[in-house]
Amino acid sequence: MSGTVDHVVIAGGGTAGWLAACTIAARGPRDVARPLAVTLVEAPDIPTIGVGEGTWPTMRATLAAIGIAEEEFLTACDASFKQGSRFDGWRDGSAGDSYLHPFTSPVGDAPRDAVAAWTAAGGGFADAVTPQAEVCEQGLAPRQKAMPGYAGALNYGYHLDAGKLVDLLKRHALGLGVRHVAARIEGVDRAANGDIAALVLDSGEVLSGDLYIDCTGMRGLLIAGEMGAGRIDRSDVLFNDRALAAQVPTAPDSAIASVTVGTAHDAGWLWDIALPTRRGIGCVYASRFCSDDRALATLRDYVARALPGVPVPEPRLLRFESGHLDRFWIGNCLAIGLSAGFVEPLEASAIVMIELSLRALMDGFPETRAEMDIHARRFNQLFRTRWDRIVDFLKLHYVLSDRGGAYWQAHRETVPDNLADLLTLWRNHVPTSADFPMADEIFPAASWQYVLYGMGAPAPRLPTWQSAGGEVSRRARQLASALPTNRAYLDTLRNTAPVRQATGCPA
Repeated sequence: MSGTVDHVVIAGGGTAGWLAACTIAARGPRDVARPLAVTLVEAPDIPTIGVGEGTWPTMRATLAAIGIAEEEFLTACDASFKQGSRFDGWRDGSAGDSYLHPFTSPVGDAPRDAVAAWTAAGGGFADAVTPQAEVCEQGLAPRQKAMPGYAGALNYGYHLDAGKLVDLLKRHALGLGVRHVAARIEGVDRAANGDIAALVLDSGEVLSGDLYIDCTGMRGLLIAGEMGAGRIDRSDVLFNDRALAAQVPTAPDSAIASVTVGTAHDAGWLWDIALPTRRGIGCVYASRFCSDDRALATLRDYVARALPGVPVPEPRLLRFESGHLDRFWIGNCLAIGLSAGFVEPLEASAIVMIELSLRALMDGFPETRAEMDIHARRFNQLFRTRWDRIVDFLKLHYVLSDRGGAYWQAHRETVPDNLADLLTLWRNHVPTSADFPMADEIFPAASWQYVLYGMGAPAPRLPTWQSAGGEVSRRARQLASALPTNRAYLDTLRNTAPVRQATGCPA
């Protein structure tokens, strides 16, 4: 191996592998004398999990950076707009128990302003502080078709077909010059310093590189199997370890929801994601509180209520353990995606962690092996903190619930120390950026506010502040009169926009 990083080898495909390939291949120009080669190797007979169907707004910048036009993405991936998440039944399960976590920040110049405005206006927190609540209620798109790609009147991410996203990323990566090798990794050659020197493939090829990215999923073939990364179990805090996933077809003229709907049940929750041609519906649960048969009955009962008369296709059973690696980058091997870790799919944290991992890699891309260990130490420190933050944020959805039953009681009894400290502070203070000092927080203070006050936490006493209800209402009326429904927007797009094939050129 040379001392410079000239060849990146990605082990594994899926969303993580192909997004990594596109991101690295689309990076800025490099000296012609030292071109950066990217090779992705994946076994042709290992299917991807393919149920990660929600993104954060960060995906817009990610797609733009790698050169995929928004219209192409929406059409190729059967995608729709996601403007946040709605949580039904999480507080106590009573009729009308529902709150919204939208993607657009609350009104006002500071977090205290939004909470004071809500206190003055009353009602639900999101309804009082952002017009996006009304836009979501009406099933409206966050943008008009005439707007430039990835621009919007409101902040938004996407719902998508995960399998079709992989197909799109693969086509685009090949257009960017990525080499694709369909083969199984049968062995790994190691260098004297402990680095990976080459991958031995079942085709007989010995594939050598300078930096290896492990996207082999929960197996962690390279990072755990070869480099010895350990695993930190988070199932003591996040109990869910199984999911039943189904895809239910819908009528061509059916409404397309603007949000992921998460509905609580006795031992977990259900997701409901609307795409133009179907809805992805699944049941997440903890096996020590709920049997597979009971979860299946819960899923079928939900579909019967949400889509009367529509049969439930045989769902896929997915098993997982909440946890992550103790080190994500060891030597010349970096884990991204499921190989780095996975916790339950609440709040669509899986894809955003892929994006953040790639952003951190590209922000400090190692030019030589000599500097790689420094980047690795920084990366490991950053992502240990990020995983801790994800666990705290997901746990916030449970600890304030008044639902009965052993599952929900166990959640209230197991609170991470950092989250317990924050909840103590928030009795008299509003969540602000001071509570989350990282420069690039995965969940901003506004997200914590939406969940905290949506779950019924009382607002701290604040100075009297004039309600922003009038401003929010006026803006909501303006948007309602100007924005099309999701169905109208996406149907028009599908009927008029040709799919632009990947050109290898950034947009």
